[in-house]
Amino acid sequence: MARVLGVIGGIAVNNVFVYLEIEGREIADVSLELLTKARTLASTLGVAVEAVAVGHNLDWVLPICEKYGATRLHVADDKRLEYYLTLPHERILCDLFSREKPQIALFGATSVGRDLGPRVSSALHSGLTADCTSLEIGEYKDVKAGKLYENLLFQIRPAFGGNIIATIVNPDCRPQMATVREGVMKREELKTPTKCEVVKIDVNAVLRDEDFIVAIVSRQLEKQAVNIKGATIIVSGGYGVGSREGFNKLFELAHLLGGEVGASRAAVDAGFADHERQIGQTGVTVRPKLYIACGISGQVQHTAGMSESAMVISINTDPNAPINQIADYTVVGDYAEVIDRFIESFKRNSK
Repeated sequence: MARVLGVIGGIAVNNVFVYLEIEGREIADVSLELLTKARTLASTLGVAVEAVAVGHNLDWVLPICEKYGATRLHVADDKRLEYYLTLPHERILCDLFSREKPQIALFGATSVGRDLGPRVSSALHSGLTADCTSLEIGEYKDVKAGKLYENLLFQIRPAFGGNIIATIVNPDCRPQMATVREGVMKREELKTPTKCEVVKIDVNAVLRDEDFIVAIVSRQLEKQAVNIKGATIIVSGGYGVGSREGFNKLFELAHLLGGEVGASRAAVDAGFADHERQIGQTGVTVRPKLYIACGISGQVQHTAGMSESAMVISINTDPNAPINQIADYTVVGDYAEVIDRFIESFKRNSK
């Protein structure tokens, strides 16, 4: 049994909760990444991990939660909840958090999480930090009040357009809430699954008729054509590539290597590449085995999305470009000339 972490405003607070985003019979990758991170946070605090699943026909969720370390799964199962609707999901989570008093509550920074998280935090008069890139446990001293807070959630994220990294704490309100982008944190199953208790939520007792004032008439889902997140090799271009035509060389190299093409925000904003290929704080977070950065300066907005690549090769005319500081290998020169040599060498040596 997990110990109660502490008392805030006379109310006992305890475990780490993760909202599971569900589509069909799949849990979103970001939710599994958050369960993995929640294990670390809960271990540091000496508490447990709890998951929340809202939907219909959710029996398949339990074994997945056990693989990712949840010791309790709260299930709201109802035909009316088969697809995400803001009001009933908000009502269920507000009721659950009011009863269970979580110490920390985590959501994916997806369209669902960005809709649901702020509504829940506002209703509970809590706080929420959006688009976090790191979550840690630490202590904070309020110098003015002369008070030391222990075991706070450090919610870390880029701020002011990525020019600084801000650490945000919420000393007095619970739950401490955060949304985290997909791919920022690692997803890892346990070698030995936990035993997870299922707690069924009485949907009829919680929900009201007005929660279903909005109805889904039809749904049209289209799978993303580019799977840049799952690519093991990425050839990425920045504003320095110069044009949409310039990206053709990147596509040629990526095709030879069996990889995908990525882009910085500056390149996407300039129309050199499509948004679905954008990597960084406002794009996709990737962890390829090889990341080749062509004409990318390496501002924090971009490196936040690729800094955990196993190997980084930078091609840039500027020897002092920030990305060179995190690159394993740096080639100073024109990307077009360097890529041509890469392609020529690869073709010659792969025959």
